[in-house]
Amino acid sequence: MSDVHVIDHPLVQHKLSMLRNKNTTTQEFRNLIREVSTLMGYEILRDLPMEEVEVETPLEAMKTRTLAGKKLCVVPILRAGNGFLDGLLQLVPSARVGHIGLYRDPETLIPVEYYLKLPDDLANRRVIVVDPMLATGHSAIAAVERVRDSDATDVKFMCLVASPEGIANFHEAHPDVPVYTAAVDRMLNEHGYILPGIGDAGDRMFGTK
Repeated sequence: MSDVHVIDHPLVQHKLSMLRNKNTTTQEFRNLIREVSTLMGYEILRDLPMEEVEVETPLEAMKTRTLAGKKLCVVPILRAGNGFLDGLLQLVPSARVGHIGLYRDPETLIPVEYYLKLPDDLANRRVIVVDPMLATGHSAIAAVERVRDSDATDVKFMCLVASPEGIANFHEAHPDVPVYTAAVDRMLNEHGYILPGIGDAGDRMFGTK
């Protein structure tokens, strides 16, 4: 498979199983999304550049490592992508946040943009575009195109669940953008929903229908 990283840590998989359960409440779903995003964040950020510095411990001077180089920007695809923010910002509180508002036309399944607000220095940042689902891939493709239009060159995509069709479509459009996910599910149904999936992540997160 193309550049796809399936995060199979036991805690991630356990919490994903709870997210899949139709009996999980809205509050539980929201909390689980936050917890999973933190756990997945460790993996998607494991290659952040570092530099050596000298510090004074209470006992002596030593050389140690701290983060260096590019800073981070998290870009959720509204509305469900916002569920990832708290977990990722807990790891990197200094990260900037952009927003891309997209909804999927129910007939064509093509994304329609209704909102865009991004930091003006994306060329100097690593950008992580986040959305719980990579279904047809159209929304993810459009979102990555928009951040690249704003000069972003270091881009990754993060989701909870992906479909094989979505991964193929996404990497046809953006072959150099890695995908980080907790699972690659079986297929899409005729309505473009992932099977077995987790249902509509936005509705389950916010208690709407």
